[in-house]
Amino acid sequence: MESTFELLKAFTEAPGPSGRENVVRDAIAARWTPLADEIRVDAMGSLIALQRGSGPQPRPAVMAAAHLDEIGLIVTGIEGDFLRAHALGGIDRRVLLGLDVLVHGQRVLPGIIGSRPPHVLTPEEREKIIAWEEVYVDTGLPRDELAALVVVGDHITFDRELVALKNDRVAGKALDNRASVVAVTLALQALRERNHAWDFYAVATVQEEVGLKGAITSAYGLAPEIAIVLDVTFAPQHDDEGPGTFALGKGPTIAAGPNFHPQVVERLQAAAKAEEIPNQFEAVPGSSGTDAWGIQVAREGIPTGLIEIPLRYMHQPVETGALPDIERAGRLLASFIARLEADFRPRWEDEL
Repeated sequence: MESTFELLKAFTEAPGPSGRENVVRDAIAARWTPLADEIRVDAMGSLIALQRGSGPQPRPAVMAAAHLDEIGLIVTGIEGDFLRAHALGGIDRRVLLGLDVLVHGQRVLPGIIGSRPPHVLTPEEREKIIAWEEVYVDTGLPRDELAALVVVGDHITFDRELVALKNDRVAGKALDNRASVVAVTLALQALRERNHAWDFYAVATVQEEVGLKGAITSAYGLAPEIAIVLDVTFAPQHDDEGPGTFALGKGPTIAAGPNFHPQVVERLQAAAKAEEIPNQFEAVPGSSGTDAWGIQVAREGIPTGLIEIPLRYMHQPVETGALPDIERAGRLLASFIARLEADFRPRWEDEL
């Protein structure tokens, strides 16, 4: 069995920008297939694994969703020996210069994003964040060879290995949200050895970074009685330690607010308490900005909860998290599912 670090390394280093998630989806499917009774890819591209429960038919279903896509770039043109590129998802332009990238054309091409040297910039230009019209990718190839291998619309991803830091911390690209995919994988492993009355659908959703699309469509297709979304949240860092940040290494957060059903929140908290899983509480007064926002209103509405893993430097190539938080998120998800009674259904009338 692979360690948490090994799983995270395999998932984060695989490319999977929004709309072109096939490589990372295959890596996840290889780990989920032995743990599932059924596995398939839906029409949108989300990966769906089913573990059947032990309760009487017709069994209710609980869905756990974690998006597998990552932010990246898309080729918008070829100018001379260089590729023009633009954002695919919430790219932070401040960190682009000097990055190693991979261009996914007819074959994968290594490239870099450079800039004019500071010696030739005006004082005003040195103070500005690079504009998108000034972002160029250099593969080293001349135009004719480049045009034979790359077309407008091809995707570009960061070329970054996962790095083990001190204190069980790791840094790399795409921890948002492959860290949560690892947590769902750990829950699948745990529930293979643990009785659960409900059917469990593990879903690695696509295109979250460009509009929650895989979550909306998979939730509509599965129509579960409950959904738990796993994503990342903000951890304190040197220049941001205010409200809305949650400590690394203190466990995942359980979110509360209008995006989440109170009984689901209470049962997540009860599961954490029963199994002594460290966790933190996160108030979300409006949209969570996660797959939970789309799943909650799928079909006639789905009672939804949210588990989040604290992360530093979100949407940068050095996203930093703590391995114990990922493992605790997986344990919390498994505990929540195992504790669902066959006859339980979340009801708003019970909250009156």
